[in-house]
Amino acid sequence: MTETTQQMPATAGFVPSEADVASVLAWFERYDGLAAARDYEGMADEALFPLNEVTDDGQGNGKAEQLDRAAFVAQMQQVMGGDAEVELKTTRTPHFLSADLVFVISDGTMTYAGQTQPIRYADLLVKSQGTWKFQTMIQGGWT
Repeated sequence: MTETTQQMPATAGFVPSEADVASVLAWFERYDGLAAARDYEGMADEALFPLNEVTDDGQGNGKAEQLDRAAFVAQMQQVMGGDAEVELKTTRTPHFLSADLVFVISDGTMTYAGQTQPIRYADLLVKSQGTWKFQTMIQGGWT
């Protein structure tokens, strides 16, 4: 009988440096600037496609889908279009899975057309050729 052992991945237990955390927060600052400017193509440049989107309706019905670049740009134009100013105030908490994978939870508020509401969402960022790209967006309430 052969004994099998399970080994943890070499990345298990990764502890990010201050520079690792700063690089993720800088990525979000850049992305938020693109979003504020409604630069949908620039936003798409920050993604690793196909992009995963996961959401639910708050009543036990979840949905996951993949978007290509064209679908993402069209969706952002639809969701963020219009003349009303959008203001986001967020606190981001990165949870590194490895040096190249980080799950980031964002808590804050969104003000749109004078209405403020709390928001909570998460993004999976993947380092691709030395640059962070978002690959999965997760937020409840969009189905």
